[in-house]
Amino acid sequence: MFGSTLDSSRGNSAASGQLLTPTRFVWPYGGRRVFLSGSFTRWTEHVPLSPLEGCPTVFQVICNLTPGYHQYKFFVDGEWRHDEHQPFVSGNGGVVNTIFITGPDMVPTGFSPETLGRSNMDVDDVFVRTADSSQETIPRMSGAELEVSRHRISVLLSTRTAYELLPESGKVIALDVNLPVKQAFHILYEQGIPLAPLWDFGKGQFVGVLGPLDFILILRELGTHGSNLTEEELETHTIAAWKEGKAHISRQYDGSGRPYPRPLVQVGPYDNLKDVALKILQNKVAAVPVIYSSLQDGSYPQLLHLASLSGILKCICRYFRHSSSSLPILQQPICSIPLGTWVPRIGESSSKALATLRPHASLGSALSLLVQAEVSSIPVVDDNDSLIDIYSRSDITALAKDKAYAQIHLDDMTVHQALQLGQDASPPYGIFNGQRCHMCLRSDSLVKVMERLANPGVRRLVIVEAGSKRVEGIISLSDVFQFLLGL
Repeated sequence: MFGSTLDSSRGNSAASGQLLTPTRFVWPYGGRRVFLSGSFTRWTEHVPLSPLEGCPTVFQVICNLTPGYHQYKFFVDGEWRHDEHQPFVSGNGGVVNTIFITGPDMVPTGFSPETLGRSNMDVDDVFVRTADSSQETIPRMSGAELEVSRHRISVLLSTRTAYELLPESGKVIALDVNLPVKQAFHILYEQGIPLAPLWDFGKGQFVGVLGPLDFILILRELGTHGSNLTEEELETHTIAAWKEGKAHISRQYDGSGRPYPRPLVQVGPYDNLKDVALKILQNKVAAVPVIYSSLQDGSYPQLLHLASLSGILKCICRYFRHSSSSLPILQQPICSIPLGTWVPRIGESSSKALATLRPHASLGSALSLLVQAEVSSIPVVDDNDSLIDIYSRSDITALAKDKAYAQIHLDDMTVHQALQLGQDASPPYGIFNGQRCHMCLRSDSLVKVMERLANPGVRRLVIVEAGSKRVEGIISLSDVFQFLLGL
């Protein structure tokens, strides 16, 4: 099929002593089995690509290429494909991608600077990838198309209700406000859930939610009153007492100067999904209880579900799955739209810095950063800023394992040690398909990012560079909804 293309055998090149340049080829569009073939293999050899760890839809391979002009194509699940986002030409063998590897005193023939700027190959010692995303060939979307897309999503959410988020079967765990904090800590850990609504028997109603941030603040608060966190302190401290204490810390008081805990943010089963999403975003919470009462005064409430942005996003993806072309916004690569928090390029300024951690950083500093930056997770990176792991608020429940909270100093335990505590535990919240770190590439489309975030337990995607896994940014569920709703 491709017998007429350029011939550059890797074996002959090596034998002749020509310089070989390691070149990384990336196929970021999914598939079950992906192979690479090209002029450098005489189109006779199919080189298998391997999926990138944490990004099952991204495949890569490194080949040694001689200087000069090469053509290549991908063989995906039995079908020849080319990457439309890379330089390509039409020839006797159909459409093929092209790449030029420079050598001593070589000038690319038939390549313009604009063409080279479209390349996404990572080549050692040869710069063929532009660092400025503004030079990449990206399909631009007009302001009118953006508003049409947002309007259609808004109409969909306004006509759907929270009732549609309820699963066919499942359980929702609520905690009594008079439970000791220690017991609540263990329940969340053992059940593998990030948060739970709070029930007050005296009032006969749900009064709040207990989540990971509460435990972070509790451990930090107790840690300031002594060198160790004792189990006795957690045993005697009830959830109700903590909520009152938290109101003191947050300086929340009523008209009489008494501590006034934050009122419960809740929705009803017939509230529309747009209002549910707005409540979650405006109150900066991970989820809201869906509560129903058949009585007008709201007595005898029933807890039906915990509504989250993930569930609402799943509804959007399901509705537009077979008509995504009607929403131009969904086909845009995430690097072309104002979405998420990015590491600024050289010479760029950023209004919001991306927080990262080193594995040897103390757990105390990690918890402080989570609170101060008002984020739910922080990427853990090595000295090259490549992604190693991620530390999230919900990981705090791992300290319940073997009562670790009673035996450690927050400033003496490292982030790496804290993450290892949960390795042997039952799969915690945030694990999907056996993965803790959920990643994407800057070239991924918005719809692909949305589909990944719609999976249960996935609250954010770390944007990484293909191959090196160098962190380029992070996108959360909140980021996606703020963009979709134009907030």
